[in-house]
Amino acid sequence: MQTLPKSRLLRFVEEVLQLAKRAVARYSSKFSKQRYTLHQHIVLLCLKVRKNTTYRTLLDELIEMPRIRNAINLTELPAPSTLCKAFDRLDMAVWRVLLNLSVSLLPTNGVAGIDAS
Repeated sequence: MQTLPKSRLLRFVEEVLQLAKRAVARYSSKFSKQRYTLHQHIVLLCLKVRKNTTYRTLLDELIEMPRIRNAINLTELPAPSTLCKAFDRLDMAVWRVLLNLSVSLLPTNGVAGIDAS
C-alpha cells in the first residue's frame, strides 16, 4: 500500500515542533509531572490558532488525526483545561523566541523593516 504524502497541516506541526525544541526546554521544571512536554503544549496551542478553533474542538479533532498525534509523540490527549493553563503559564518571551525562529524559515528578498516598539 502506498503511503500518503504529508499534508500541509502535518508539515506545519513538524515545523512548529522543531522550533519549539529549539526555543524551550523539554519540561518547565524538574518537578513537572512530565506527562506532556512543553514542545507538545506549544504545538497544540499553535495548531489551535492555525485552525481557529476552541481547545475542546481541537482535542476532539485530534482523535481523528493519528498522523498529527504520532508526529508529536502524543499517546493520550490532555484535557482542554490543561492546554488553557499551559497557555497561561508560557511567558511572552517564549512566543517572541518562536516568532524570531520562525522568521528565519521565510525567504528574504533583501528588504528589511524596522518596528518602532
